[in-house]
Amino acid sequence: MRINTAIILCAGFGKRLMPLTKDIPKPLLKINNISLLENTINLIKKLEIKFLKINTFYLSNKIKDFISSNDFGLDIKIIEDGKEILDTGGGLLNVINNSSETDFLVFNPDTLWKIEYVIEIKKMENIYFKKNLENILMVVKKNLSFDKRFNGDFSLIGNNLNKNNDKDYIYTGCQIISKKIFQNLEKKKFSISDIWDKYLKNGKLYGFESTIEFLHLTDKEIYDELLIKKVRI
Repeated sequence: MRINTAIILCAGFGKRLMPLTKDIPKPLLKINNISLLENTINLIKKLEIKFLKINTFYLSNKIKDFISSNDFGLDIKIIEDGKEILDTGGGLLNVINNSSETDFLVFNPDTLWKIEYVIEIKKMENIYFKKNLENILMVVKKNLSFDKRFNGDFSLIGNNLNKNNDKDYIYTGCQIISKKIFQNLEKKKFSISDIWDKYLKNGKLYGFESTIEFLHLTDKEIYDELLIKKVRI
């Protein structure tokens, strides 16, 4: 088995990058003349995934225009949150409800996804299907983060995530999830961390360790530093 559909979360306001995001949605900010969104799409193409769904809310028309004016060679569908932003969990659920697929590869575009991630994501996918999981998050040790201000999100033992110890691992913005994680959920607006917390309590939140330097567009300060660094993506 393999993942057929990827999702890119593009609905956020990008408040920490103001004033850059006043008129440009964060996914369309550029590093080395390529937008964060296009960089993420390029990785998805390298993974040989054919179907892509993008959730939008803030400045959604600009993302629509960007997609329609480029031929990425993928089947791309844009799904809007609606009249109000649904947060990460609600936005994902809204997208998944518009798909017949069961398993999804989900990306935050504000991580600078390099070609080296292809191998890691395929390994993560193999674990997901081999162990018949409902979730797996790509995490990285704090010392590999370009932004040294990050607090850790999780501890990792084997492939099991928890929050019991030093929390040395950061979520990278890439995960594989099953539609099953949203079963019997009535609310529409919520954070994906609410789902993670539910699985943590049952000892069933899983992780995969990345060994690649973690480059993430946290705020304008980091964006400026990444521009100076001229990172390769």
